[in-house]
Amino acid sequence: MDDPIRFPTRIALVLRSDLAPWQALNVAAFLASGVTADEMKGEEYEDADGTRYLPLLAQPVMVYEGDGETLEAVRARAVDRGMRVAVYDRGMFATGHDAANREVVAAAAGVDLDLVGVAVHGAKNAVDRILKGVARHR
Repeated sequence: MDDPIRFPTRIALVLRSDLAPWQALNVAAFLASGVTADEMKGEEYEDADGTRYLPLLAQPVMVYEGDGETLEAVRARAVDRGMRVAVYDRGMFATGHDAANREVVAAAAGVDLDLVGVAVHGAKNAVDRILKGVARHR
């Protein structure tokens, strides 16, 4: 049996614990896309019939949950440490396109965002410190 792969970085999503299931899935998908970079993608997939599929992230995505205060604390700690951060503000549920989403975020200072999701990508030990005490999503 192969030894498990140890990744030097971690991708973590933190979602508001009071979201409806469709909202949580929507926010998770958007946040994961926000931290994706070409170097983070694996290779394309191909089935036995030769049909090719898009590449996925090459490492696991850890999903956590918390209240608004928890999400703001994660955002603040990640920003203070210069981490790559993606945010999803509650107001984005009412928009229909990317430009409108950016307007929602631009309208508030970071501490005033009504966060329903935060994604962080960086060195594994740094991300683990930022998420200390945050519960895994159930």
